[in-house]
Amino acid sequence: MSYNINKKGYYGKFGGAFIPEMLYPNVEELRQNYIKVMAEPDFQREFNLLLKDYVGRPSPLYFAKRLSDKYNTKIYLKREDLNHTGAHKINNTIGQILMAKRLGKHRIIAETGAGQHGVATATVCALMGLECIVYMGEIDIARQAPNVARMKMLGATVVPALSGSRTLKDATNEAIRDWINNPVDTHYIIGSVVGPHPYPDMVARFQSVVSEEIQWQLKEQEGTSKPDYVVACVGGGSNAAGAYYHFLEDTNVNLIAVEAAGLGVDSGESAATSVLGREGIIHGSKTLLMQTKDGQITEPYSISAGLDYPGVGPMHAHLYTSGRAEFISITDDEAMAAGLKLCKLEGIIPAIESSHALAIFEKKTFNPNDIVVLSLSGRGDKDLETYINHFKL
Repeated sequence: MSYNINKKGYYGKFGGAFIPEMLYPNVEELRQNYIKVMAEPDFQREFNLLLKDYVGRPSPLYFAKRLSDKYNTKIYLKREDLNHTGAHKINNTIGQILMAKRLGKHRIIAETGAGQHGVATATVCALMGLECIVYMGEIDIARQAPNVARMKMLGATVVPALSGSRTLKDATNEAIRDWINNPVDTHYIIGSVVGPHPYPDMVARFQSVVSEEIQWQLKEQEGTSKPDYVVACVGGGSNAAGAYYHFLEDTNVNLIAVEAAGLGVDSGESAATSVLGREGIIHGSKTLLMQTKDGQITEPYSISAGLDYPGVGPMHAHLYTSGRAEFISITDDEAMAAGLKLCKLEGIIPAIESSHALAIFEKKTFNPNDIVVLSLSGRGDKDLETYINHFKL
């Protein structure tokens, strides 16, 4: 069984492009060109140079000694929090802005939940001098105010999504509506491995720099390019896709995806798609989706603004149903406690999304010689108010 995308744009039975006719020319133009453009030497040169000199890659693979001692295993943190803009999102937006320019697009739209993708998109638009419109749920605008300010400082227009749960799903709906209305000059930079084909594959390829670096960095430190486990939090799943990418077909490397259980998987206030989801179509792709018996989307909940998506990318739906990846659900309280533990043991303040991944060490026991690489997908600056309120700091 393959865990990569096939020629028709599917991971197993998940994926595809279920889109309105108005969007077909845009998506088809991208599908026909993205692999060819990415392979061009000029594109590769510009992309890699920006990752190095602008983003600050490679990001360190840090052996977390005190954390490792506490859990009696070898824990390495892939420090995506140290990238310019504070998360992994910039890897993909650099790639997509270069793609948009080569396709002759000069207006950029994006959706954002936690705001990290919005900031990363606004950043590359400023870098390239392109117009930027970011759609963000009204609730997320309130709880991620520092990132909203950053986007505005970078010259982006931030448009609130006022429908539904007023979070990431609704921001995505608004962005897709904009794209339908402006099909010729606009490129939609999707921030995760979701949406119609070729987006899940394109975003995964741009994020695959993470697993590419893990291989040679681990070889330098441990004498092997293969960890025993790769751990990442999953909302839509771009950070996990990047961390897993070069290990997908190597079943000796165990993959662990960590979802947001919110107030508990059975509480009705959760975003644990693998447990609660059924096959369905959202934002142009067939995947696992939290929905009612009559197919209405269930509103997700998480204390983390980046994990409260009611679906999961088709790659991850396939990894789950095939058994290739183990999915673990972590509650708000477990995630917050794990985040604070990293602060006090390693002097690193993680994003709440990443804190969900860190919480698995309380749930799962690893062997002393296991090499566990965890993608620290973002830094906690944007979440300080949530930490302050939660811990009454």
